[in-house]
Amino acid sequence: MSSSQISSVTDIKQNPYKPFLATVEQIIEETWDTKTFRAVFHDEELREKFTYEPGQFQEVSVFGAGEATFCLTSTPTRPGGIEFSVKRVGSLTDALHEISEGAVVGIRGPFGNWFPYKEWVSSSSSGHPTPNTQHPTPGKDLLFIGGGIGMAPLRSLLNFCLDNRGDYGKIDVIYGARTSGDLCYKTEFDAWRANSNLYLTIDKEEQGWEHNVGFVPSYLNDLAPKPANTIAITCGPPIMIKFVLQNLATLGFVDEQIYTTLEMKMKCGVGKCGRCNIGHKFVCLDGPVFSYAEIKGLPPEF
Repeated sequence: MSSSQISSVTDIKQNPYKPFLATVEQIIEETWDTKTFRAVFHDEELREKFTYEPGQFQEVSVFGAGEATFCLTSTPTRPGGIEFSVKRVGSLTDALHEISEGAVVGIRGPFGNWFPYKEWVSSSSSGHPTPNTQHPTPGKDLLFIGGGIGMAPLRSLLNFCLDNRGDYGKIDVIYGARTSGDLCYKTEFDAWRANSNLYLTIDKEEQGWEHNVGFVPSYLNDLAPKPANTIAITCGPPIMIKFVLQNLATLGFVDEQIYTTLEMKMKCGVGKCGRCNIGHKFVCLDGPVFSYAEIKGLPPEF
């Protein structure tokens, strides 16, 4: 497909099946099986006008190999290109891992909903003080809980909130993986520490490891964050999320305070293939971001 075959931004919005052409300008090796790709659109108008929200996803095509859904790991507060992180798990991700900087891929989107960050800001920064009070309400404290590649969708929101630091209260980040080599975004840890509390953990002891050792849900219990005025956002392996949710409840968090994503169930991105259908919901249309209260309303088989 040549660039002449790509329609205008307006035309593509009317046809969600058409990909945008983009050049991969940077590839970062995060771990032994995960890479982050930074892509820049060919179309200058699109490059300037492409907008998205933290939590949304996109479809990425490797021509001749296929396409798959990946969350946008970059943040809209840092324009100029978009980023997505890919763990090597199958034929399409193999094909992505084999390309080099300068390769052309197809991107269509953005799709889905996003984290409701506007509901979490302080009333002073939003310009709307709480009625019947002389004092504005503070921004929500934010608790990010990530595991392995599950940090990818959280990264977009985390960097967005750090770039708008005055809108939120305390920001805590609990991030773990099986080994230190499985932790992504290591080059950003210092920047995260500068504006938040970063707590790292790995499953087993390693020589030279100076942080916590233990599973993420257990570390969450040890740190015992307070639920008052706090929003918890989590993503990681399903078994991690299961016990994180249980432990958050034990700590006093209610369902409406907890958010996660269900990206693994998506394929087409537009509600046509049916793969992500759960009861009356389509993850790609109604999600991928859900509060735990919404998830509890899904069918038992989920």
